[in-house]
Amino acid sequence: MSETNIFKVLSDAQRREILVLLRQGRMSAGEIAEKLGVTPAALSYHLRLLKHADLLIEYKEKNFIYFELNTSVLDELILWVSQFGGDRK
Repeated sequence: MSETNIFKVLSDAQRREILVLLRQGRMSAGEIAEKLGVTPAALSYHLRLLKHADLLIEYKEKNFIYFELNTSVLDELILWVSQFGGDRK
C-alpha cells in the first residue's frame, strides 16, 4: 500500500487509538472493542482498513482472532517520513 493510503487510514482517531492499544501486545477483537467502547461492526470496519494497509497482523487461535501491530510497515513509514527532516540552519 502506498504512503498516501496509509496516511488516509491513519487520519482517523479511532484507528490511531487501536494502534496505541496494540502497542501493549496482541489483543482480540472483543478486547479492543471493550476498551474503545465501540460496536463490533464499527470495530470490524476499522480493523479491515488497518489490515488492508498492512498495519496489523491477524492471528487465528481456536475460536479467537488476535491482532498485533505490523511494526515492519511502521518502520518503513518512519524511514520514509524521516527523509523530509534534515538540518535546518
